[in-house]
Amino acid sequence: MFNKTIFRKQQLKFMLLNLLAFTVIFTIFSFIIFGQVQRTLYSHADEELQLFKERLTDNVNGIEGDEIRPMPGKGNQDPSPIDKKRENPNPRIVVIQWDSTGSILNEGEIGSLFYENYLTNYQLDKTKLDEITMTSIDDLYHFRYLLFEDTNDQNEIAYIQLLINVDAEQTIISNFIKLVTICSVIFIILSISASFILSKKMMKPIIQSWNKQAEFVENASHELRTPLTIIQNKLELLLRAPQERIADKFENIALSLSETRRLSKLTSDLLTLARADSAETELNMKSIEFDAFVQEVCAPYQEIAESQDKHFWLNLKCPITINADETRLHQLFVILLDNALKYTGENDGIGVKTYLEDQRIVLEMSDTGIGIKEENMQYIFERFYREDRARSRETGGVGLGLSIASWIVEKHGGTIKVRKNQNKGTTFIIKLPK
Repeated sequence: MFNKTIFRKQQLKFMLLNLLAFTVIFTIFSFIIFGQVQRTLYSHADEELQLFKERLTDNVNGIEGDEIRPMPGKGNQDPSPIDKKRENPNPRIVVIQWDSTGSILNEGEIGSLFYENYLTNYQLDKTKLDEITMTSIDDLYHFRYLLFEDTNDQNEIAYIQLLINVDAEQTIISNFIKLVTICSVIFIILSISASFILSKKMMKPIIQSWNKQAEFVENASHELRTPLTIIQNKLELLLRAPQERIADKFENIALSLSETRRLSKLTSDLLTLARADSAETELNMKSIEFDAFVQEVCAPYQEIAESQDKHFWLNLKCPITINADETRLHQLFVILLDNALKYTGENDGIGVKTYLEDQRIVLEMSDTGIGIKEENMQYIFERFYREDRARSRETGGVGLGLSIASWIVEKHGGTIKVRKNQNKGTTFIIKLPK
């Protein structure tokens, strides 16, 4: 229950972080798109205002409005589109002439209807000279305007204001804002769903690791507790009879030593796996002649098998050199050979075969022992897994050997699999890079 509460809180935290990330990204994206759309829509109107200002400024400086100025170095070529716009201004532009007191001078040119309806209470704002600004009249009509000083000292005009109506552009922007708002609501709903799914997927490996760690600690403590209890009991028995001879307590001492060895091997295996998990263990790679190395490792086990009336055979057809960690490779073969000897009886066979396949070195280690049930083969490389716990305890196994073997093969860039033999027993297949 406590673990579920922790997992739920962590998943909620991941979900909120994902939602925040999605929201920030979409917000930035929306602002960029909105700003780009706004600039694009207003750019044409702003260009028209600038060109009209240039036309008025040129007229004031003595250049006739009808005259088309040739481009430098181009003779009498046709005028450019910009020159055409300068000479033929946009009819949407309204020119307002102001005197120094803030009164409109060209009411007649503007048109009495437009002036009486919209400009009667319109005030001159001199705070934004020579800057294109947005304004609205009666909160209904939207204009872009450009206000600049009149440089002609021969008249009473102090300022000239150019206005261009942008209601169409403003309508597009308003519709775009509505669209972005609707999309934002939909995106928030989708972000919540996506954040929940992603947080659930992110928690899955964490939960699996947590469960494996808890299982590992539980199994390790159980495996450590058993030999320690046996050793403690046997030592207490020895303390109760301090006058007894060693020969009289031989069984107690032998059992204690046996459990001590098993405890030492268990702690060594646990340390190996712990270092493997933390990536602390580095392989010491060097060149190894594969078949010769296999034969050397198998030699003592061949003698042990013969002493137990078991048939041990070798079929080595891979006399090439590979780069590998000799110590770890030796440990790998010992684990598999130990298992083969433990789970085979008299007159059973143990075989080691090597060959090349698809530019990879293949080693098959087979036996005709009791074998592994097919439904359990997918679990045998898990830590502390034992198909028959009672039988494994009798043979001294704790279920860590094959986990270490799998790690050694993976560190060498290879694969390890197990298959059930047609008649009896199992075969471990190891493939290593050439």
